[in-house]
Amino acid sequence: MSFSGYKNIIEEGDTVILYFNREVAFFVQVKTGDLFSCRFGSYKHEDMIGQLFGLKLTSHTGRGFVYLLHPTPELWTLVVPHRTQIIYTADIAFISTYLDLKPGVKVIESGTGSGSFSHSIARTIGQTGHLYTFEYHLERSELARAEFLLHGLQDSVTVQNRDVCKEGFGLDNEVDAVFLDLPAPWEAVESAKQAIKKNTMGRICTFSPCIEQVQRSCAALAENGFTGKLPIRANIYRN
Repeated sequence: MSFSGYKNIIEEGDTVILYFNREVAFFVQVKTGDLFSCRFGSYKHEDMIGQLFGLKLTSHTGRGFVYLLHPTPELWTLVVPHRTQIIYTADIAFISTYLDLKPGVKVIESGTGSGSFSHSIARTIGQTGHLYTFEYHLERSELARAEFLLHGLQDSVTVQNRDVCKEGFGLDNEVDAVFLDLPAPWEAVESAKQAIKKNTMGRICTFSPCIEQVQRSCAALAENGFTGKLPIRANIYRN
């Protein structure tokens, strides 16, 4: 199954979002013989197979119920295993708009982290675009790669285990936009400039929690010839 498309019937191996209420949701990889249990009841995976996505499923004990939802990037953000701090939907929408993400766009993301934003980028750029996502932590990069494969995004996403601040991105004149969620994004600005397509309005965003990081990023962007504006919480600069 794919996060970029939809299907009606739940099958063995599918990712299903178990939605209990606005505060409580989980995901399962459907497998015959498995059982999901929580304070809202116990649910057999085989009871999900063959059911329609969107179904309200009663616990086999009859003491609770859950909605079986088709995965989307927005729902995945609610249930994704937190290997790092993640970016949530409100910021994802803001950044995607300013980076002008749309079908066919090629994007760099660093770091991959838990893959929350990665799933949204992949859905937005579609099969005609491509996401190059970089993660310096080996285990996190391998887990992210496995999730993209499981979710049917392997053709739209390339994962690399790489310290881009020291080694750069290894891309030249290739992408339309760059997103940097790094402790020291200014160290990757020069390589990001090299990766952005020449003679186009390439865009770069740095996402930082501290004003000192923002100031250093702004200085590096200016030194590398970027001009643009500074919305709250993120630098959005044009090349």
